[in-house]
Amino acid sequence: MTQKGPDALTGKIRIERTYNASIEDVWELWTTKEGIESWWGPGGFVVKVRKLDLRPGGEMLYAMIAVEPAQVQFMKNAGMPLTTETQLTYTEVVAKKLIAYTHLADFIPGVEPYNVATSVEFHAGKQSVQIVLTLDAMHDEEWTRRAVMGMESQLGKLTKILAGPDRE
Repeated sequence: MTQKGPDALTGKIRIERTYNASIEDVWELWTTKEGIESWWGPGGFVVKVRKLDLRPGGEMLYAMIAVEPAQVQFMKNAGMPLTTETQLTYTEVVAKKLIAYTHLADFIPGVEPYNVATSVEFHAGKQSVQIVLTLDAMHDEEWTRRAVMGMESQLGKLTKILAGPDRE
């Protein structure tokens, strides 16, 4: 049975984080191949950026690869490939203030592909940066929960990178 993904999703999820880092460091991690590959993707996955064109209408193409045994087993049990190719299309980019993009959720078995929108606001303070992520809910509660868990996991990876010894 195929479920239809939402055409005009009204449900939004908001996630906020504050990092003790400069806006330059946080922006670099969100906007460069090396930065993105250092933290993007939930725990147990690595990401390889294939293309990065950071401008409205530009795209980021990346492969997310399950590498830890628990994630590999989960993907196999769910009938999903270990490597998922994803394309983001940037809809808005304002340097050190906003990144907005959509991506096609085309990896869910039994669900027709649909677009998911995400925006990331950057609010620079004197010695910190607050980010506010707003993302569309997925087609059902379980997949929305998975999306939030994945985003929370990757933001945890970002926290570790920003707290690392090579950051001032």
